[in-house]
Amino acid sequence: MEIVSALRAALAGKVGKERFELWFGAGTRFELQDGALVISAPNWFFRDWLVSSFRGDLEAACLAVLGKCPTLDFRVEASLPEPEPRPSPARGVRAKAPPPSDERPGSGGVRAAADGSRRSHCDFDSFVVGPSNRLARAAAQMVVERPGELSPLVIHGPTSVGKTHLLEAICHGVRRARTGGSAIYLTAEQFTTGFLQALRGSGLPSFRQKYRGVGLLVIDDLQFFCGKRYTQLELLYTIDSFLRERRQIVFAADRPPAELSDLGPDLCTRLEGGMVCRIESPDYETRLGIVAQMAKRQEVRLPDDVRALVASRLTQHARALSGAVCRLRATSQAMGCPIDLEMAEEALVDLIQHASRPVRLPDIAKAVGEAFGLDPRSLQSGRKARSVSRPRMLAMWLARKYTRAALSEIGEYFGRRSHSTVISAQKRVESWLAGSTRVELADSVCSMDEAVRQVERRLLAG
Repeated sequence: MEIVSALRAALAGKVGKERFELWFGAGTRFELQDGALVISAPNWFFRDWLVSSFRGDLEAACLAVLGKCPTLDFRVEASLPEPEPRPSPARGVRAKAPPPSDERPGSGGVRAAADGSRRSHCDFDSFVVGPSNRLARAAAQMVVERPGELSPLVIHGPTSVGKTHLLEAICHGVRRARTGGSAIYLTAEQFTTGFLQALRGSGLPSFRQKYRGVGLLVIDDLQFFCGKRYTQLELLYTIDSFLRERRQIVFAADRPPAELSDLGPDLCTRLEGGMVCRIESPDYETRLGIVAQMAKRQEVRLPDDVRALVASRLTQHARALSGAVCRLRATSQAMGCPIDLEMAEEALVDLIQHASRPVRLPDIAKAVGEAFGLDPRSLQSGRKARSVSRPRMLAMWLARKYTRAALSEIGEYFGRRSHSTVISAQKRVESWLAGSTRVELADSVCSMDEAVRQVERRLLAG
């Protein structure tokens, strides 16, 4: 117990008292078991956030106290108490009413509907959750339940993966959770336009009052602020105002703050001081759920094999799935026939051909080699060093996931290995993913989860 107390004290010194109390308070438990440090959290959201945000700090605290770093074992223990929500000034202070819903940039640059959103169907219930977006979804829900604790929240990812849907779901949730809760949703371009118009019209006090008097401010397309020096300064002051009063501000961007260097160091550090969540392109099961959700919204009956066709062949983003469902509905109405697999294949042929880019074994070898800083040919060699064998096993796992190559073909390509070796590699990679194994890439050390994401980004980018 004395060692655990010393570890907790060392960790608090590294992350700061306030962050330590939020993430490692009564809801988190440390135990030393068989030479490993077990960190138990009350739910998967907390567990995943501890893994992604505090592993390095935990390792440093262990080195300081123990002189070495034991294996870190992150677990979920449902019996642990959920952290109590902290009081937020936004709940106790009557916020100024948001501007009228028909206000546009031409009259001040703010578009803030009374319900804080634009699309009524974009709520948490209609958001399809999967491995690619689970952490972001949980963070968005926490923003509604405990406003101000994860401020600022930054959700980033490629186009059409659900960022805007989550932003609008937050606005809906805030309105439902707190009667009279005020929220403003707008794009970075609208914020910039309103700020410049306020400067020209000597209306800065009014402009600031519209934003700094609300409980929730949501800004989409954060990357639009890059290079806009004076608007960045106004945004910086706005963020500081929200942080001082423990109110909630949320952003969405196409890249993480660390890659938005044109925002300047002050803004980037403010954004990284909150919670940053990435949404990846949806996997097959998530796409299947999205297709079902869109068919339900459009009142279209899609057989199981048609849903599978759309989800398996249109893999990049949700808008392509939505377009496919719309086309199937229109084709069915125009031709007066029900939707079946044959009709769907004919109606979607051009969409599928445009979206399809076959993944080959050399493509996988190239993507893995780039991520790990290896010559792709080394993955086809007989070398058994861990620096080569682990990337080789990952390449085999990806080959099973993205190609229709036989086990023998995969084994032959990656060093003339047997089909049983490929099966073993697949199981090893899955165990690494389940156990949060860390690996060394070309320029960093990260979890196997993150390594897979980096390789897949290279692979699918072509």
